[in-house]
Amino acid sequence: MCISLSVSGQRRSDYGIFAGVSSYLGDINPDRLLYSPLPAGGIFYRYNFNPRQALRANLFIGGLRANDLDFNNTFQQTRAASFSGLVGEFALQFEFNFFPYSTDGKLWDYTPYLSAGAGVAFVNTTTVATVPVIPFSLGFKINVYKNLGLEAEYGFRKTFYDNFDGLKDLVAPADYGVIHNNDWYTFTGVAVTWKFFSKLDGCPAYGDERSKKKR
Repeated sequence: MCISLSVSGQRRSDYGIFAGVSSYLGDINPDRLLYSPLPAGGIFYRYNFNPRQALRANLFIGGLRANDLDFNNTFQQTRAASFSGLVGEFALQFEFNFFPYSTDGKLWDYTPYLSAGAGVAFVNTTTVATVPVIPFSLGFKINVYKNLGLEAEYGFRKTFYDNFDGLKDLVAPADYGVIHNNDWYTFTGVAVTWKFFSKLDGCPAYGDERSKKKR
């Protein structure tokens, strides 16, 4: 009985490695997506409640940079502000799959998905700070071989911090916009996911458990 419970728990867990780029949105870059990308990477753990819902824990890190001289307007060309640095993140995200999906399921299973959650970012750019963030992402998953999956994801991070770039809005605090006042950053890339315990197919306890699910 203990073996069966342990195996069932492991079969619900995915482990992943993420690689891609990170980028910045803020006072220097107000609206360009994937502006001045720098390398990013990380690891994550996912617990699948069922084929449509999961909880994921991320540990990501990436570079950020921006320069006023990249923009063709007189104000920024005159101000000539710039920065570069790193952002690290730990976050929990709830995922929703539009189609049933599992890396232990049918080969070539696939689904688009959405995720959102909460986290903490460590920022080392013009200043050093630890700030809360709200991560939300959209992506696509596909099962390519037994317990192996590939994912592509684009994720925004809403921060509660306005000093990634060393610049603050030159307006009265009462006039700050709720959405646009603070700086944002993004992680974009691909991930490989897998399950460690796929070889437990030969375990009698797991075989009994799996046959029950197929009925």
